[in-house]
Formats: sequence, C-alpha cells, structure tokens
Amino acid sequence: MNPSRERGSMISPRFFEQAPCSGEKTGGLITGLAGGLAAERTLLCGLCPHRCRIPPGKNGLCGARENRHGEPCLPYYGYSTGMAEDPIEKKPLYHFRPGSAIFSIGFAGCNLRCPFCQNWHISQICPGKDIPGRFISPEDLMGTVKRTGHPQIAYTYSEPLIHIEYLLDCMELAHKEGIANVLVSNGCINPDAAGEIIPLIDAANIDLKCFSAETYAKVLGGDLAGVKNFISQAYAGGVHVEVTTLVVPALNDGDAELDGITDFLETLAGGAPKRAVPLHLSAYHPGYRWDAPATEGETLIAHARRAGQKLPYVYTGNIRDSRFSDTFCPECGQVLVERRGYRVNTGGLVLKTRPGNRWGKGYVCANCGKDAPIFA
Repeated sequence: MNPSRERGSMISPRFFEQAPCSGEKTGGLITGLAGGLAAERTLLCGLCPHRCRIPPGKNGLCGARENRHGEPCLPYYGYSTGMAEDPIEKKPLYHFRPGSAIFSIGFAGCNLRCPFCQNWHISQICPGKDIPGRFISPEDLMGTVKRTGHPQIAYTYSEPLIHIEYLLDCMELAHKEGIANVLVSNGCINPDAAGEIIPLIDAANIDLKCFSAETYAKVLGGDLAGVKNFISQAYAGGVHVEVTTLVVPALNDGDAELDGITDFLETLAGGAPKRAVPLHLSAYHPGYRWDAPATEGETLIAHARRAGQKLPYVYTGNIRDSRFSDTFCPECGQVLVERRGYRVNTGGLVLKTRPGNRWGKGYVCANCGKDAPIFA
C-alpha cells in the first residue's frame, strides 16, 4: 500500500525549519517558514543528527519526512507495517514487567543504514513504493490495545522515533488509559526532540551498536555522540533503560570497544546495582548486505563474562545458551527471574504496593524481602 498523500498533509509536522541560504544561520529547532516562494523552499529537518536538507518533492534520509511543495509533510503518519503480541523479553526488556505480553506496533523507515539489518525490508524504504501495512489512528490503536487487554505497548521493529509526531500523540493517549509506553530504538535523535518524548516513555531498549564514532558514521550512517546523549537523557529522565549491542565479528567485537560500552553504562549508574543499566549482548547472524560469519556462542559468553566484571546485569541473546539469562538478587544472590528462551519463571519475585512510583507497585525479592531491580 502507498501512504496517503492527503493524510500526510493534514498532520502538523514538527522539527522542521526553512534551510538557511549560504552563510545564514538559523535559530531554534522549530522556526517559521516565511520567505521565498513556498513551492521552492528547501526545508531543514532538525529531528536527528543528520539534519537533512530536503528540497521540494524529496524525502529526508529516513524516507518518512517530506518536503511537499515547500511545506513539511509526514506521509507515513499512522502507517503501521505490522502489529503483534510479543513476550516483553523479545524487545528485549528483562527488568520491566518480566513474563508479561506486550502489544507491538512497527513502522516504515529508519535514519540509519546498518548493512546487517534484520528488518531491512521495512527499514530501508523507497518513498512512493508499495510497503505492506495500513494506517491506524492513535485513537484506534489505543482502542485495539485496550480490547486485547495489554497493559503496555511497544513502538518497535524499525525506527519509531522518525515518526515522533505519531508517537507523541499515541503515548499521551496511552498514559491517559493507564497503558505503559515502551520504546525500542536506535536512539539517534537530537536532544530537543528527545526532551519532548522522554517524559512519556516508561521503558526503553536502545541499541548502542558500537563504541566507535567512525564505525557509526561510515558503516551505520549514524552518530555515536547522539546515541550516547539519548541514553543518558532518557536515564536521567526516569525512563527504565536497557541497552542492546549486536556483537559483529571484526566490526565491534574488540575488547577495547566493548569495554567502552560497559564503562559508559557503569558511569550512568554511579556504581548503584539497583540503578544499573542491563546490557544485552546479542549474536549477529549474516543478513541483508553483510555476510561475515555469525558470532560464535562461546565468543559471546566470553564478552558477557568480561562485561559482567563491571556491570551487574549482562545477558546474551540469539544463542542457545542460558548461562547469561537469569536475573539474581543483588542483596542475597538468589534467582529473581529464570529464563529459558521466552519461558520465564518469576517465582523469585513478590509484587508489593508502592504508592510512590508511577504505577503504584514494585517487586521485592521473595527470599530476602529487599527491593528488586525489576520494574512493575
């Protein structure tokens, strides 16, 4: 299905400004579009570090933000490439409502160009081409989530943040309905835009794809500093943050680079185990435009052991090995959550009333009774 051209024109896009003439500087992130013939205006999208200059009739790098006759347009607003029920561990989130199901909605487009993307058929879109999916309004989406009985929704599969206007509309409605918002993202967004959406996010899994600015720029088409800033900003804003690194042989699997990731996450928590950011080390498998051999399981386990010397919660994914799957109590060492694939045993947790937090409840260890590093 092609996105509706009329629908995109009806939404009020944000984070656009008129591109400056040569030598001219712009002011704030969102400015007026006056000056020059409207149909000839080049727009500057300030949503992410790419800051795309978009001529009339063209889209930004992500494919989802358009200059239509000199006016900003969102042709994919509300366009979903898929909706499903997932285990929350699939996001992956291991410290937020473990063992629960989550309603997931996916989108088209991405502002990165990862050559090993597993969802390239929806992330690497060509504007104007047919993309499987359908439109759904924020109101209809929340109605569907309520009817299916899910207490949380994930914005996921491709890159949701390039559709930030739609996410803001959906997330506000979700909170009004008592539904938690989960973001699964590459985190490549500018601070001003991040500041608007972070207060509406309850939990997030952010890809920290490597710790090399050069690799981010030249291989992935992204910005390491921007991703680190978003992780820090979300963490400081009270979002429950977990981080995933896809370990790709000969690209980001060196000890020094993975040490950089663990040092960064350790610094965020300031050495407090209950505030530590869980790290998911995931095995790469050949796909899309990258054909290097898959990450070996023992190699991933070795990296997890090394990361575990600094971080209390390190997990492995995409391998058949459960040595780094369970969550342990930082106080008494007993198993809080046991995981075998997507089979989850939360027998080590007890849910208690917690009037002080957002959802009015929290977990304690069933063995020692101390607060658990698991969010309810």
